[in-house]
Amino acid sequence: TGCALENKVVKSKVGEKVGLPCCHEIPSSESLHNYRVYWQKNTTDVVTAYAEGKKMSDHIQFPERYENRTEMDTRNLTLWISPVEILDNGSYQCVVQHFRHSQNSYVLCDERNGNEIFLPSADFSDPNITAEVFANSCESAEMVVRCSSHGGFPKPKISGALNNMSVEWNVSWESKSNLSLYNVTGEVQLNVTKDTEFSCSIEYDGFTKSTSLLLKKTNDCVVPTVSPSYNVITASSIIIIVSLLAVTLAAKYFPRHGKC
Repeated sequence: TGCALENKVVKSKVGEKVGLPCCHEIPSSESLHNYRVYWQKNTTDVVTAYAEGKKMSDHIQFPERYENRTEMDTRNLTLWISPVEILDNGSYQCVVQHFRHSQNSYVLCDERNGNEIFLPSADFSDPNITAEVFANSCESAEMVVRCSSHGGFPKPKISGALNNMSVEWNVSWESKSNLSLYNVTGEVQLNVTKDTEFSCSIEYDGFTKSTSLLLKKTNDCVVPTVSPSYNVITASSIIIIVSLLAVTLAAKYFPRHGKC
C-alpha cells in the first residue's frame, strides 16, 4: 500500500473504458467494510462513494452523467469509467478513510497525495486536401489549397509541406466549447510551377494523421503557328517562276523538233 506523491496523467480514447488507480489498496486481510472511499472530480463532484462495503446513495447526490458509467474495484479501489466521454476530462481524487472503531476514522490518503489527471481524446478524421486554381499561365498556377479534418479532441495542430518544405497556414477551428469536438481547416496560397506533392498532417494528443495530394501544373499555353521567313518565300517564288518559264519554253520549241 502507499500514497501517490505527485499527479498522474491517465489518457484514453472516447468510447473506451479507462481505470483511474487509487492511492490505496485494501490488504487481503481486510475488506471494504472497514473503509469509507470517495472518488471525486475537481474536488467538487462526488463520482462514487462507498461506506462499510456499500455504495452511499442515500445522502450523496451523484451527477447524472456518471450514472451507469462508473464502477469501483472493491480491492484496489480503481475507478472505472465506461464509455469515456470528453466531459470526463479533469482532475480526480481518491479519498480513503479507515474505521478504527465504530465512531472514529482516520484518512489514509486524499487529494493532497496526488491527483489523477484524466485526459480523454477523440480521433480526428483523415485530413482531406482540396486545391482550387484561380490563376494559370505558361509558367505557373496560382492555387488555394485547403486541408480539413473533423470530429476530434483535444484542439489539434495542423502542418503542411510542399515537397518536404513546410508552409504557413491560415488556420481556423470550430468547437462548441473547450470540451467539445473540434473541426479544423487550414488554408494556404501556393504558386505551383511544376507537378508537386503536397502533404497535410493533423497532430493531437501524441497522435498524427497525414494525407498527401499531387498538385498538377496544367499547361494552358497556346503555341502560335510560325510564318515562313522572307528568304523562304523569296526562294520558293523564284523556283515557281523558273519552273513556269521552263514549261513555257518547252511547249514553244518542242514542235520544231517534231515530224517534218
